[in-house]
Amino acid sequence: MKFVAWLTRCLKQRGNTSLKAGSSWYKHDSQERVRTVKITFIGAGSLIFTRRLLVDLVRLPFPREGIEVALVDINERRLSYITRIAQRIFAENGIPIERITATTDRRAVLEGSQYVFISILVGDIEAIRKDIEIPLRYGVDQCIGDTIGPGGVFRALRTAPVILDICRDIAELCPEAFVFNYTNPMSILCWVVEEEYPSLRFYGLCHSVQHTAKQIAEYMGWPLEDLEYWVAGINHQAWFLELRLRGRDVYPLLREKAWDPEIAKKDTTRVEMLKYLGYFVTESSGHNSEYNPWFRKRPDLLQRFTPGGGWNGETGFILKLYGKDRESYEQELERVASGTEPISYEESEEYGMKIIYALEGGGIFRANINLPNRGTITNLPPQCIVEVPCFVEKGRIRPAFVGDLPLQLAALNRMVVQSQEMAVHGILEKRRDYIYYALYYDPLTAAVLSLDEIKKMVDDMFEAEREYLPNEWYHS
Repeated sequence: MKFVAWLTRCLKQRGNTSLKAGSSWYKHDSQERVRTVKITFIGAGSLIFTRRLLVDLVRLPFPREGIEVALVDINERRLSYITRIAQRIFAENGIPIERITATTDRRAVLEGSQYVFISILVGDIEAIRKDIEIPLRYGVDQCIGDTIGPGGVFRALRTAPVILDICRDIAELCPEAFVFNYTNPMSILCWVVEEEYPSLRFYGLCHSVQHTAKQIAEYMGWPLEDLEYWVAGINHQAWFLELRLRGRDVYPLLREKAWDPEIAKKDTTRVEMLKYLGYFVTESSGHNSEYNPWFRKRPDLLQRFTPGGGWNGETGFILKLYGKDRESYEQELERVASGTEPISYEESEEYGMKIIYALEGGGIFRANINLPNRGTITNLPPQCIVEVPCFVEKGRIRPAFVGDLPLQLAALNRMVVQSQEMAVHGILEKRRDYIYYALYYDPLTAAVLSLDEIKKMVDDMFEAEREYLPNEWYHS
């Protein structure tokens, strides 16, 4: 109790550098017995997350006889792959495979779940193609389009009704469960759930903070395990506010490195923002180029700020990820499921299972988590979703107080948040005018198009995506 009381006091002391390590354990008691846990994965056939999380699960000292996993996916082929992979992981680690349940019906397994992961995609590759290609015809060039902008807003329109249906079932069948969402657009979906199901313990998880820390360490030649950081903002646009190497402030060295053309070439827009805003931001340069008005509004800027393509900002790169790359990954899943390819037991950078272990009493863990602001970042709206350091301990998740962001960083976050807020109201109230407003104020879209052009683009997208959206959007 003395340690927890000390930690609570420290959370109120913004300047205490002893708490500024990256995602890490502050107390790790592997001797404490963790209870039986039931973990349900909705969208278990996800290409990335479920396999990583299952490996992390068996790496942690949960009691082997106390693990129960339920896998849910509406895609029976994918469900078959991940079920066989899960059985291999369990069998190779001494866990009875009978503790795995697989189904296409989430209601059949939600009851009794203490933890639920959600990682879903609503709409097929053709829906994503429309998200990218229709705005492109108007001059709005997107790389990924899954967070804000035309692609992010329409992905939210498709996905939010399904997320809310899932949350309705959770509220009925396992209302005390901790729910962790990996689905984009993260902030809009978390905000929608907070409005409709405020009593649910619903959190958003992303790997962009820890992945960015790894990239910074690689750029600078620093050991990742010695890097300490304090990161806060909004999902896909959170800021490395402090950066230390074994306690020493090394931000001046990173700012100096930003002028190295070799580094700038690898991570163009984020390095440019570091040069002129003074701080490094999470997520890839391709993602970040969409969240502001500076990099994608003219052909010459696209050529200058998206060299090398791919995650560095290639036009429509998401279509490659969901096309040939997706096919290749499915083939890999099939090989792993059939046993012809070994399973890697390397620890992933995902927070999910470490958070569960801490919630079960295995220690105190720190991670960046998406949740309602409520004054955590004092110069962002209290109702928006922020990504901030949180301390996870037995039975609870507590956000750390951040205070004011530097003005230039808060300004950019607020540009995105105001668009998110209007999209949230549009989704909940089924008001198309709010969807127009969300894109009138979207930083990239507004930098390229006039108001009447944006309205026409949105109408074209509604018409093209009619098969993926609820009928309410088409009532006059």
